[in-house]
Amino acid sequence: SSISQPGMIDTMLDVGNNEEITAGIAARTGNSWFAWDNYRRFLQCYGMARGLERDDFDAIISASKSQLGIPYKKEFTGEQMKQVALAYKKMICDAGIEILEDPYEQLYMAIQTVLDSWESPKARTYRKIMGISDDWGTAVTVQAMVFGNFSAESGAGVFFTHNPRWSGDMIVPWGDFSTGNQGEDVVSGLVTTLPISRKQAEIENRPVDATLEVRFPDIYRCMREWAKKLIYEKDWSPQEMEFTFESPDTKDLYFLQTRDMVIRKRRKVCSFDLEKDSEVRIIEHGIGVSGGAMCGRIVFSLEEIRHWRKVEPETSLIVVRGDTVPEDIKEIYEADGLLTARGGSTSHAAIVAHRLGKTCVVGCSNLACFEKESSCALGRNMLKSGDWISMDGFEGSVYIGRLKIREIEGG
Repeated sequence: SSISQPGMIDTMLDVGNNEEITAGIAARTGNSWFAWDNYRRFLQCYGMARGLERDDFDAIISASKSQLGIPYKKEFTGEQMKQVALAYKKMICDAGIEILEDPYEQLYMAIQTVLDSWESPKARTYRKIMGISDDWGTAVTVQAMVFGNFSAESGAGVFFTHNPRWSGDMIVPWGDFSTGNQGEDVVSGLVTTLPISRKQAEIENRPVDATLEVRFPDIYRCMREWAKKLIYEKDWSPQEMEFTFESPDTKDLYFLQTRDMVIRKRRKVCSFDLEKDSEVRIIEHGIGVSGGAMCGRIVFSLEEIRHWRKVEPETSLIVVRGDTVPEDIKEIYEADGLLTARGGSTSHAAIVAHRLGKTCVVGCSNLACFEKESSCALGRNMLKSGDWISMDGFEGSVYIGRLKIREIEGG
């Protein structure tokens, strides 16, 4: 659409797939895990476009991991990944949903799905919040698929030409990437991501050796050159650039899309006055996305938010999630902060929280969220709905209880 709506318009991936084609890809590449992972991903997109929930698919792959004693899907064999894909297919068929087998019919269906998603509840809610007209509609981009999940030496990410917390026109590479995953995993906040540049890693207190700049220097240099062309030669405003690489060689690097970044104006932010709190208990550290220091009660649902708004209207509320999906837009809007276990600063949820002016910390690796039980585990600490935490959207730190706050100059 003419105005970016991060995560609100549907994306259909790996279109043009069926069992026969998947078997052919497995034979041609010699990588059956990759082939069946693609088919699994397509089936999930297909099923969700027809009304099934992400949790339905997550339950299948989680059960497979548990049964096999395998913590990560990348450790499945090709045959094990095939069985997961076929379990997805069976669930879709058992729900009475016909799966189109012809690639061209799939393409037409995918185009219509994207067009229809303009009227989805999440998209309409986002437009209402952001003051965007419902009358404009959306176009559809059809692109050849490229595969960040081909191997451990492939990946996908989002390259910011500038730190979104700083103003200025100089190129300061920032963002997120992940290896062995497709780009939708990164922007949907479904995976733990890695930083783009050394400078970013140092500022965010993350491993420098894990950066794109160090691990894939040729990919990094090429992305930086593309950024220079857009910013310095074409005089564009700071950009967020989505990319995929199928190998460490730049011939296998693909620049998928770009859009204007949202840069915050420099203003005063709050930080914790730790000297006045003698028994400070830092329990987790994630990636600070937006805002400064805040204290609030944790919540897990829209109903809980509205309960606390009625009982304690002045109390700040922090939505806690394992990961966030676009359907969480109402919770993000009505709460004051967002804390997630997975995802990076370029995920749709982080960008939406940033645009809405919320305090946001993502990628807290030791956070386990149990939404149905309205509880979470932060390290060894069990917390329930209504408990107090303090978090810093600038530094990414998270604490138990309520800390004193002071105002500082921020970015």
